[in-house]
Amino acid sequence: MSEPAPRAVDVRVGSATDGLTPVSVAERSVGAGLHEWLGLGAVAGAAVLADQVTKRIVAGTLDLGETKHVAGPLDLHHVQNSGIAFGLFPDATTVVIVVTSMVIAWLLVVFARSGARHPVMPVGLGLVFGGSVSNLADRVRLGHVTDFLDLDFWPAFNLADTFIVVGVALLLGAAVISDRPRPRPR
Repeated sequence: MSEPAPRAVDVRVGSATDGLTPVSVAERSVGAGLHEWLGLGAVAGAAVLADQVTKRIVAGTLDLGETKHVAGPLDLHHVQNSGIAFGLFPDATTVVIVVTSMVIAWLLVVFARSGARHPVMPVGLGLVFGGSVSNLADRVRLGHVTDFLDLDFWPAFNLADTFIVVGVALLLGAAVISDRPRPRPR
C-alpha cells in the first residue's frame, strides 16, 4: 500500500484561507469604560449644577414675569414652562416626565454600548443627559421648569435646554465626521 499524498496547506500571508478575510484585525470594544463613564458623569454633573444654580438665582431675584435687559437681543425673563419646548403640551406634565425618564434610560443604554466609539461621546451625551436630568428634576419637584434666557426672536429657555441642543449638535457633528470615507493611502 502506498501512503496517501500529503495534504496541501493553503497559507496566505495577511488573509484567511478564503483570501478575503484579514487575519490581523484589531477590534476594540466600543462600550463605555471607566474613563468614559467618569467623563459623562463630570459633564452631566456640571450641567445639572450650572442649570440648577442659574434657575435658583433667577427665581430668587426676578418676580415671575419680570424682565431685565442684558445686552442686544438678550433679556432675562422669568417664566415657568410646564410643557416641553416652546411651551407645547402645557397640560401634559405627567406624560412629559414619563417620556423624559424613558429617554434618559435609553441614553444610558446607548452610552453603555457605544460610549467609547468617539472621544466626543462622553461630552455630547453628558450635556444631553445633564440637561435632561436637570429639567426632569424640576418637573418632578415643581411641576414646571424655570426659563429665563429670552432672545427677541426666540421663546424663553434655560441652560439645560442649551446643554441639550449643544450636546446633540456635538453628537451629530461627530457622527458626520466619523462616517466620512477616509482617504486611501497611496
